Amino acid sequence: MGIPAIVTAGDRGAAKAIYGRSKVYLEIAGRPMVVRVVETLQSVPEVDEVWVVGDRDRLDAIFSDPRIREGLTKPLHITEQHSNLYENAWETYKRTLPGAPPEGREPEGDDLDHQVVYLSGDLPFATPQEVSYFINEGQALGCDYALGLVTQSSVENFLRTSENPEGLDIAFFNLRDGRLRQSNLHLAKPGRILNRVYIQDMYRHRHMREFHNMVGLGGKLLVREGGLAILFFYMLMHLGGLADRWGLTWLAWLISRGVGVSTNEWGISKLMKCDFRFVVSEVGGCAIDVDTEDEYDRIERNFETWKRLEDERSASLLGPGAPASSKEALARTAGE
Repeated sequence: MGIPAIVTAGDRGAAKAIYGRSKVYLEIAGRPMVVRVVETLQSVPEVDEVWVVGDRDRLDAIFSDPRIREGLTKPLHITEQHSNLYENAWETYKRTLPGAPPEGREPEGDDLDHQVVYLSGDLPFATPQEVSYFINEGQALGCDYALGLVTQSSVENFLRTSENPEGLDIAFFNLRDGRLRQSNLHLAKPGRILNRVYIQDMYRHRHMREFHNMVGLGGKLLVREGGLAILFFYMLMHLGGLADRWGLTWLAWLISRGVGVSTNEWGISKLMKCDFRFVVSEVGGCAIDVDTEDEYDRIERNFETWKRLEDERSASLLGPGAPASSKEALARTAGE
């Protein structure tokens, strides 16, 4: 038995527009990004059906194209978006429950262990191997909510450097385990996440390069949960990120010694009131999304080269044979 994949393609709430348009419909090499994500999921064996939540009329028009339909081998469901990311994720999950009517139903009993994988609709470099690896690692953990992390080395092909001026400016979390970046993969049993409403807050304040976003979310954690320990580790992690972006590498390294992956797992579990874990991968295509016009332009110009390199990396690390485990990935990045 496979699991449903939910692709979030909404353009309301905190969703960011690119060139005045919903970014999931922007074309990369002649194909809308949301189509690329859905097509990638056709080759993920653990996924048995795909749900896309967004502007239903627009999505229907895109996916009714025979040239796109003929490449889809799994059931595709398109559902109308709601007012924000949280509602899109929750309401679509309710529709995936066994025997649910078109409007969905509230989870009960065995439904609480019903699992789905969430992806955003703007992931031009997602590969089937990366998604498959994430699902298998997440299920092996047996947790309620698993979130993807990728190592710095996993996205080096995309990084802007003096040798690669066309690359992207990529932000990382500086932890004692290494430099890591959050990906856009979530494996969840939504019915088990008691404080799932915080997902919307984290999404709204996700651009932690902006100091006011960091402080805004930190204040909410303190006021709502009264968790001084959670707030301390949260602020420590993001202060390390700021020091890194300001070029104070020595300070970022010093700060990062105080917080690691396991610390974050503990804090997020406490905050969300569920069993939360990370899955670390050395393939990072799903960590590359589009948030600015400059990022979109750079991805469009370099897509063929970057896509080829990412496909080759996925095949090399997660192709035939057993892929590296999450713990092995962590051990390697800690030594970088």
